[in-house]
Amino acid sequence: MGESADEHWMRHAFGLADRAEREFDEIPVGAVLVDAEGRILGEGWNRNILDHDPTAHAEIVAMREAGRELGNHRLVGSTLYVTLEPCAMCAMALVHARVARVVYGASDPKTGACGSVFDLIADPRHNHRVEITGGVLGDEAGRRLTNYFRAKRGRPLV
Repeated sequence: MGESADEHWMRHAFGLADRAEREFDEIPVGAVLVDAEGRILGEGWNRNILDHDPTAHAEIVAMREAGRELGNHRLVGSTLYVTLEPCAMCAMALVHARVARVVYGASDPKTGACGSVFDLIADPRHNHRVEITGGVLGDEAGRRLTNYFRAKRGRPLV
């Protein structure tokens, strides 16, 4: 059976996450934003340390790039693929940007805001609905993050 579009784009996001870790020693989270036709609008990885910017999460970096590409702060009809469930900051930015869909890999049991710890995106008071699909290649996504943190703490990799 062939790879789904969601799996394809999640693997693309994995590549961005790998780059964050390999080139910049950032927490390996990657994100890619695509339009309804499957064209890349923006991509990013965590850049908090590199940019000295607490808001430079992979999702925000990808949305900023897409906004510049489109010449618009609204990213209507787009889908964001991200290796880790978005936090509250990123979840609200996705709502404000009018992203149509978010697909994430691993759930975040500490700060996840798309259903794990919080469910900010589903709040009915928002004037925009974002469709959420979680767990796409989730085991692999989670394993990558676990390995990163274990290596940082000097523990053997799984």
